[in-house]
Amino acid sequence: MTNKMIFVNIAVKDLPKSRAFFVALGYSFNEQFCDDNAAYLVIGESIFAMLLTEPKFQSFTPKPLVDAKQSTEVLIALSCESRDEVDAQVAKAVAAGGSTYNDPQDHGFMYSYGFQDLDGHIWEVFWMDRSTTVQS
Repeated sequence: MTNKMIFVNIAVKDLPKSRAFFVALGYSFNEQFCDDNAAYLVIGESIFAMLLTEPKFQSFTPKPLVDAKQSTEVLIALSCESRDEVDAQVAKAVAAGGSTYNDPQDHGFMYSYGFQDLDGHIWEVFWMDRSTTVQS
């Protein structure tokens, strides 16, 4: 099976504020699929996130929603082109109202740093020296 696209669905408390947060990080939205309850965040060529108001998100599952500021539900990891881009993304997130949740992690071949968005979801941004990875 070949996956063509990745969609991550995320519950948010304030959709307009969440949209502004991700625009400040340099991302865009596909307005064709945005309304008062959902926003289609374009992360990459085939990677997207649906920011859903809590009531809209709740309509997809019988399970209770997790308060991402109190519990970790998922770590969303996104690759960057360089260490500098990793630091820049975290700086943009903090400037837009997010926060860091750990210190940068430098493993030589890989560098990562993360932030929490306005709702507490954890976004880990990383750079990896692909020349050091084993090809299968």
